[in-house]
Amino acid sequence: MVLDPHRWLELRRFRALYESGAMSQRQIAKETGLNRRTVAKYLSGEVPAAPPQRESGALPRQRAVDEVAPLIDAMLRSEILLKGAVIHERLAQEYGFAINYQRVKIYLQEARPRIAGELGINPGELAGLHRRFEVVPGAQAQVDWGDEGRILAHVGIPKVYSFHMTLSYSRDPFCCFTTSQDLATFFDCHRQAFAHFGGVPMSIVYDRTKTVVRRHVAPGEAVPLHPEAVAFAGHYDFDIDVLAAYHPQGKGRVERQVAIVRDHVLAGRAFSSTEELDAAFTAWVPVRRARVHGTHGEVIGLRAIRDHVALRPLPRAPYVVAQRHLRHVGKDCLVAFDANLYSVPARKVRPRQLVEVRVTKFQVILHSTVPDTTGGTLLAVHSRAVGRGARIVDERHWDGLPTGEGRRTTTGDDPRPRRGLALREEDGPLRALLSRAAAARVEVGRRPLSVYDELTGTRPFTTHPSAEEPC
Repeated sequence: MVLDPHRWLELRRFRALYESGAMSQRQIAKETGLNRRTVAKYLSGEVPAAPPQRESGALPRQRAVDEVAPLIDAMLRSEILLKGAVIHERLAQEYGFAINYQRVKIYLQEARPRIAGELGINPGELAGLHRRFEVVPGAQAQVDWGDEGRILAHVGIPKVYSFHMTLSYSRDPFCCFTTSQDLATFFDCHRQAFAHFGGVPMSIVYDRTKTVVRRHVAPGEAVPLHPEAVAFAGHYDFDIDVLAAYHPQGKGRVERQVAIVRDHVLAGRAFSSTEELDAAFTAWVPVRRARVHGTHGEVIGLRAIRDHVALRPLPRAPYVVAQRHLRHVGKDCLVAFDANLYSVPARKVRPRQLVEVRVTKFQVILHSTVPDTTGGTLLAVHSRAVGRGARIVDERHWDGLPTGEGRRTTTGDDPRPRRGLALREEDGPLRALLSRAAAARVEVGRRPLSVYDELTGTRPFTTHPSAEEPC
């Protein structure tokens, strides 16, 4: 009897498990239903020209996965792309089957295309595979963010992010660390990356981040780009390549680089500023460039030379990206932006007036929406605050406002008698208590404690009858 071709292919898949020691020949024979000698012959390297045959008269052996195969098929029919780990987890939790995950995984390699054929779906679209692409030097770079969490929380910086740009041809990396992911910071990191590489790639690949894409659209529709992103790309002469939704493998080079930097630069070290983080990456770059890359098989630094030479030149003047927002002026001449407060001149604004806030990575620039008599709109320029809850004030902006120094003192003795409260001798002590100044001058009688002992008929509490206490 000739063995089922699927079972023969399954036997070939067990070679890696056997060579790694994960399964023995007896376990493989039990799993595949083949004779152990046949399995041993194949695993020893003596591969027969035709699929092995089951011994004559031998009954088909049931695999451990055959018992749960109908359940797996039912799960695939409901969701053909259901992951093997999820199926294995549900078999254990919902049905109580303690089956080896590798057996489920191997069964899925046969079952998924079969179920897909039953459902009329092209099996080639289900494997999660993608075409590996290579580019010429200088043709492409990929960009991504990394969330480094509370790595600087001990110095009062609650969140740190890592910006990554990787040249696709050589895998030459760039990374810098920031405390924000806003528009100005995002493109300032681009300028640093271009300076690091010595030029600009012909195109840059992004996912659908809000600093590049103005809004999300349905698959297949044209993606509306952020105006500042379009202006920045036009100034530096590169094309914006936005990936399709849920397609992260399109920028796998930079996503892999995020994990590499995290392992080789950050792991097991302590830092006190983003400058120290940047310095640590800069020190590690020569080590990375000296390695042979596992995919293209060349030294990264040597391949990067060809990449850098092919980059487009940098423009003479940098393009400074600024966020623009409208905010109201408070009664205290402060404008709120990003949970921080910035002052404006009191003589040039009024309460609740709208002003324009232009924000770069390092500065907050405040402009009036209406030009003054000279045609100018600039109100103030401040250094951008780090973190939240800060108040950035130029004291000159409050010139002319009341300081409170001329207020009358409301505490202490007032030598001038108030109107209607002049004291007379016949007013008596009760009237005197109505005046704080007069009450402060009331003399308190003092008598020995023995007087109270005599009045109450009790023994004295002290052996010093001369002691006096105020009554």
